[in-house]
This record gives sequence, C-alpha cells and structure tokens, in this order.
Amino acid sequence: MKITQVRSATIIVEYNNTKFLIDPWLMPKDYMPGFDVAINSDVRQPRVELPFGIEKIVDVDAVIITHIHPDHWDEFAEKALDKNIKVFVQSSVDKDYVISKGFTNVEIIQESGIEYNAITLYKTGTQHGKREIIKPLCDSVGLPYDAMGVVFKSNNEKSLYIAGDTIWCEEVKDVLGKYKPEVIVVNACAATLLNGERIIMNIEDVKNVLDAAPDAKVIASHLDTVSHLSVTREDLKEFKTKNNIGNLLIPDDGETLDFIGNN
Repeated sequence: MKITQVRSATIIVEYNNTKFLIDPWLMPKDYMPGFDVAINSDVRQPRVELPFGIEKIVDVDAVIITHIHPDHWDEFAEKALDKNIKVFVQSSVDKDYVISKGFTNVEIIQESGIEYNAITLYKTGTQHGKREIIKPLCDSVGLPYDAMGVVFKSNNEKSLYIAGDTIWCEEVKDVLGKYKPEVIVVNACAATLLNGERIIMNIEDVKNVLDAAPDAKVIASHLDTVSHLSVTREDLKEFKTKNNIGNLLIPDDGETLDFIGNN
C-alpha cells in the first residue's frame, strides 16, 4: 500500500494494485472564497497550490468521494476525470449528483461491504461535527451534513481506514473496535465554524484515535489548505515531538508513504 498526500483531504491510495483518488479538490490556489459560516471567511482557498499537475493526480483506476462538499469535489475534478471512471459514493443522493455531471459508472459503498478488484470496501459512519448542532446548520445553508469513512480490506495488504470528515465520536470508536485497522487516515485541521464548533478532528481527537488504536499507523491529512482551519501541520508536529509519538505520520503535500505487505 502507498498513500500519497496530495493536498487537503485529497489523497491517492495504491491498494492491491489499484489506484484510488480520494476527495479530489483540484482548483488552483485562492480560487474560491472562505465559507461565510466559518472562521477566517476572508481568507481565500485553497491556501496552497497542488504539489503536481492535475494530469498526474487523475491517472487512477477509481475515485472515492466521501461527500459532496466544495473542498472535496469540484468542477476541476469533474472536467479532468474520465467520465467512464469508476466512482464510489456514500448515498443515492450523491450518486445522482455525480451522474448529473456526466459520470456513467457510479456505485454506492455499503456498510455491509462491496467488492472491487479483490478489495472489500466498507462504508463507515461519521459525525461531520456534532450532529445535533451541525446538521440543522447545514440544512439551513443547503449543504448536506452526512459524510462517510471507508475501510479497505484485502488479503494482500494491511487494513486501511480513511475516517473522512468527522470528529472523534462513537461511530469512529466503533470502527476502530470492529475492524482494527492497521493504517488510519484522519482529517485533522480542526476546521471550525463561527459558532465555535469543529467539523473535523483537532489534536485531542487525534490523540483519542492514537489511544484507541495504539498499534496502528495514524496519518494526519486535510492540513494547511482550507480557510477555516485552526490546527496546522506545525501544531501536530509539535504535539508528536513533545509526546514522542512514533506512530503518528504527518506527510507534506506531494509526499508518499509506503506500507509493505499485510504484516
């Protein structure tokens, strides 16, 4: 397994000889404004450029969209990707949306698992911020609340859990207990709304993941790019160094991490 940190939540996962592009946000630096409902709304985003060309990023076998938010799927991805490429989504609503953009091979990942290229993909639950607070806010501005995580299983690879846009919650805790993933990707810039609520993990949440899965490698993603971040790579590196945490990995944009075999 290889995991390349592209930018923000966009990563490329090479798993069992199949390349997956996760949450492609491919627009150029400063292309769109910050979110009105979030902190730093005056800061344009993405804050940084892509580390390499779009052509390289979209040279994959399949795409996974954890949810249709504008920092996880954009018009640049829609234009750059082959309309016949395999696309995995979380729901019929997201499926219909992606099909409306001209894509022809869209499938919903199920909690019970689906098979693709000798890989089993499982949809997992999230809380994209505290559900009782954030869902009504999302509804009021016309954005979907739900996001998904995904677990990858194969006889030839370590088990992988991409937690997706979520805070630490019972859903994440349950996944760690049920699947015991060996590699975990967490979105960890603590993106924060004007009401003070976070919609993804902060350092304390990352620590909870580390404590609950002490034998796993935990990769911090979704960093240094959205306008409404409140935790940076440097913050996480300081936490890692101060606490001597060897199994927390904080890749730079463009960096590839390699996990050999299934042992």
